[in-house]
Amino acid sequence: MVGRADRPGGGRAVTGEAWEVVHRLWTVLAMLAATLWTGWAMSRLRRGRRSRARILDLLAAERPRPLRPLRPRWARRAPSVARRWAGQVGAFAAGWALVGGLAGCAVGVVGAYGVRRWQDRPRPVAAEDAEAARLPLAAELLAACLSAGAGPREAAEAVGRSVGGPVGERLRRTAAELALGGEPGEAWARFGDVPGARRLARCLERAAVSGAPAAIPVSRLAAALRADRARAAATRAQRAQVLITAPVGLCFLPAFLAVGVAPVVIGLAGRLL
Repeated sequence: MVGRADRPGGGRAVTGEAWEVVHRLWTVLAMLAATLWTGWAMSRLRRGRRSRARILDLLAAERPRPLRPLRPRWARRAPSVARRWAGQVGAFAAGWALVGGLAGCAVGVVGAYGVRRWQDRPRPVAAEDAEAARLPLAAELLAACLSAGAGPREAAEAVGRSVGGPVGERLRRTAAELALGGEPGEAWARFGDVPGARRLARCLERAAVSGAPAAIPVSRLAAALRADRARAAATRAQRAQVLITAPVGLCFLPAFLAVGVAPVVIGLAGRLL
């Protein structure tokens, strides 16, 4: 009996089918690489803008606000909508390119739904990160005011007006509550609800209740908060370095498949079929 591989044109047909599979893999990998690179570039641009904004806020610099023409609402929402739909369309295209036909469309729909669920996952609130970024500066200013002879309430009021933002608002509320005769423990406990400010709130509460000097303990806490913030920033930078290597590895993956995997698949397909 003559096998399919021994028939005239049989090996050519098998080779064509194998190359069609390789072509689909290349198409999907190229789309994934382009999507990942675009998302990484946009996230890096957003992180750079947020970092510059935080630096300007911490230095109390006035941010330039150039006049821009008023755009319609759909034009302002277009970039966010495009980013949201890019992942879903990419997942659908990947499923269709890999499987093909109606089954590929079904796989693509399931993949797009999974990407949609992943995009709608709960994320940490950005306000908490802003409060944590301002807290070391507020602690240092509080230590300076206490060293100059001010009490905890006066220091909180002055620093609250200077720092601004969520931390400054909490400090101003605490100072106003203390000025109206509020309980120091309850007032400083509400300030301790700021992420990372619990130790600072307890220290200022003890100083307000007992009258003990708090300049040195607050200075130590400010240094500890600054060190924690620096370690967190270093950890994020190391994680970003690891994540950057993923698109590079994905770019080399098609070459590995073409050189190492595709010949094996073609040889096995030719023998089996």
